[in-house]
Amino acid sequence: MSNKDPENVRPSDIVREKRTRYLNRRDFADFIKRLFFMAVFLYILFGVIFGLAMVPDDDMKPRLSGGDLALYYRLQTDYSSGDLIVYRADGKEHISRVVARGGDSVEITDDGNVIINASVLIEDRIYYKTAPYDSGIVFPVVLGRDEIFVLSDYREGAKDSRYYGPVKKPDIKGKVITVIRRNSL
Repeated sequence: MSNKDPENVRPSDIVREKRTRYLNRRDFADFIKRLFFMAVFLYILFGVIFGLAMVPDDDMKPRLSGGDLALYYRLQTDYSSGDLIVYRADGKEHISRVVARGGDSVEITDDGNVIINASVLIEDRIYYKTAPYDSGIVFPVVLGRDEIFVLSDYREGAKDSRYYGPVKKPDIKGKVITVIRRNSL
């Protein structure tokens, strides 16, 4: 409008230009508000309720492979035998399967049997022997109230509770609810 002749400018053009500038500022402010609320929503969703973890290695083969992405639920407080959990041990993030909970007695025999509360654990989808580690913990282990005993599915050489002992509940980040395979990304 500045390059127009001031004598030919109509008052309606001036009003229209002011309205357009005002609406553009209001649209920008609305965009910033929505962006802020979206950021807060995503933080609450993935910082408080859910989490994402990359499977670090092949300790959970054949079901999970290194590089798979696991979505886990952070607000879970009670874990059952067979649940996959994400936890921290030895300064690293791990994913393993729960085999025993607080109050349970766990023993791993030299012939590869896992005994929970004097009963042999039957695992029809585990294809490897579960041998105790020489430098690991001493069996039998009686778990405290806030402890979980975990084993990896690939039992030969995997780092799990045989290596660093029971996992304390405060070290558990959450229960895995779904996995996104790396080959489908």
